[in-house]
Amino acid sequence: MFFTAVCNTIEIYSKSLYHWVIKNRYVISALCGKLNEGTILKMEREMMVLSSIVSIQTSGFSDVHDLTPHVHAFVRSTHAHDGTVTVFVPGSTAGITTIEFEKGAIEDLRKAIERMAPQDTHYEHDARWGDGNGFSHVRAALLGPSVSIPLVQGKLLLGTWQQVVLVDFDNRARKRDVVIQVAGEGI
Repeated sequence: MFFTAVCNTIEIYSKSLYHWVIKNRYVISALCGKLNEGTILKMEREMMVLSSIVSIQTSGFSDVHDLTPHVHAFVRSTHAHDGTVTVFVPGSTAGITTIEFEKGAIEDLRKAIERMAPQDTHYEHDARWGDGNGFSHVRAALLGPSVSIPLVQGKLLLGTWQQVVLVDFDNRARKRDVVIQVAGEGI
């Protein structure tokens, strides 16, 4: 732990030292001259990118799973302070979004998805491949494979009733690997 004081700049390389400098700024001011509004107190944080994969067993047909506890747990384990958290599902028949994870909202989401890309209509994908999951590909394309959530002072900026969810649209049960990635500064 050390800091470099050069009259108008103090660079700090640890959190505890940062708090010590703030507490003792008047002593430091006497040692290196007047600290004014232009003085920079800069805490150096290490940039990091950390990833985790969570496996979820799904049943398909718009099966919805709350990922929020997994996201919170991984973010806590990284000790990240500020940055972005991305939640991503590989594959072309599942998606990630946010919603209030409660029975009514989930059923409303399922019905809205069915109206946008009905299961019982003709899909060229099905005619070409014969696997019957053309609707799954269209639904996943509409929803998208990922969300990004700001991380500020160690907290995900999700609303009170906002959860991160995986929606599996395929026409069969699957094991989905969901990637949670934190990019930002540590403490």
